[in-house]
Amino acid sequence: MTAVRTVAAGLVLLMAAACTTPRPPRVEAGTAAGTACARPSGALGAETPTTIDVIEQAYFCILGTYYSGATLDARTLLTAGFTALTQELNRNGRDVPEATMPALTGDRKADWAAFEAAYRKITAQVPDLGGKLAVVTLEAVVAALGDDHARWAHDIKRPPDSYDGDGYGLGLQANVTDLQVTGALGTALPPLFVTTVQGGAAQAAGLRPGDIIESVNGSAPFADGEATPAIAALYPRYPQARPVRLRLLRQSTGRRWTVTLTPGLYPQDPAALRVVQSQLLDDDIAYVRLRGFSSDSADRVFRAVSRLRTGRTLSGLVLDLRGNGGGSPSEATRLVSAFVHGKATAYQCTADGRCETAWTDDTVELLGLPLVVLTDRGCASACEHFIAAVKDLRAGRLVGTRTAGMISGPAQSYLLANNTLLAFPTRHHLGPGREVIDRIGVPPDHHVPLTPKDAAAGRDPALAKALALLHT
Repeated sequence: MTAVRTVAAGLVLLMAAACTTPRPPRVEAGTAAGTACARPSGALGAETPTTIDVIEQAYFCILGTYYSGATLDARTLLTAGFTALTQELNRNGRDVPEATMPALTGDRKADWAAFEAAYRKITAQVPDLGGKLAVVTLEAVVAALGDDHARWAHDIKRPPDSYDGDGYGLGLQANVTDLQVTGALGTALPPLFVTTVQGGAAQAAGLRPGDIIESVNGSAPFADGEATPAIAALYPRYPQARPVRLRLLRQSTGRRWTVTLTPGLYPQDPAALRVVQSQLLDDDIAYVRLRGFSSDSADRVFRAVSRLRTGRTLSGLVLDLRGNGGGSPSEATRLVSAFVHGKATAYQCTADGRCETAWTDDTVELLGLPLVVLTDRGCASACEHFIAAVKDLRAGRLVGTRTAGMISGPAQSYLLANNTLLAFPTRHHLGPGREVIDRIGVPPDHHVPLTPKDAAAGRDPALAKALALLHT
């Protein structure tokens, strides 16, 4: 996914409504006026500066509404925020003697009062840095949750003169996805290689699928088998327009060379942007690729299968969910309901174990086809909801690699006083067997990873395995 579309898709993923109507948000008793945690209604106004009052609102919103807010040690949030504050002072060469962390006792209100007093004393000495310090502090407070569905959406920029169909970035995709870079880098495996050339600078420089990326801006993408932050430069987000230097190896020829790619806008193939793509394989196998769980994605899949079924008997369905970043949990439930009825597809639970059950929608007609689902580390959130249900309920077989492990729970969004959105889960997701999927992912029944040689030759070993399973 390109950086332009990642912003929009990420907001859909993070702020998608839960399967059931959420309870009214709780407000921390005794909070200051104006710090209530409220759902947005209507269009947002223009974003205004972030202040300590906005940070306070977010702090109490998290403690009062986040799924584990009642049991959370709030000191971890304040410590993370103060750490970011002092680091930003240091980066600007403006450290002040009073920038010491106040003693925290575990009393949420008293600790906030101590934090706020220290914050105001510090920022009064560097008033020109006030806005920047507030932003990094709030970002760190949210990041301290360690939750892949918790985000603070602010200062969102789009490339100028963009239009539907534009991509932004280097024009390539690698086997380590942007989802892994942002939330699960520890799942990445070497080597780093190009899987798709979409256009832009990568195409102009002659890159091809299968090219191995040996270094990014002079840094190795892996060290002792562990992925390094250098990989993140492959997926720049606007307005980061700094060139990226890659050292490449083409195994088929042994050629090694260095290219410098500058991020920018580039047109994409319209077919690659369609939510659902379908075709007939081997005369009797329906192949459907679903790129995201949008509001009507299940019905689109059903219509695609119906069209492929017209005038012939199908012997199976390959559903390709590789790179599917998620979306609507209810659409994931509807889609799995075409393969099994009368079952729980997931549980949404509070920290004290009270759970709401997501059941199959038995008004959905069963397709009656053997199912094989293609998975990878780019399958996250609602995609993992579907994958776990298929596996646990034995509705089909999974081929490819383990999913992303980024499904803490369906996020709800809350409006802050500066017209920015704070989003996080109010309930935690568990699979049909009440298993935790977040940070773990769902393993395939048949582990079939893509290799650089496969990518270079245009082979799709996971799809080949799926067809073989359906034919046998």
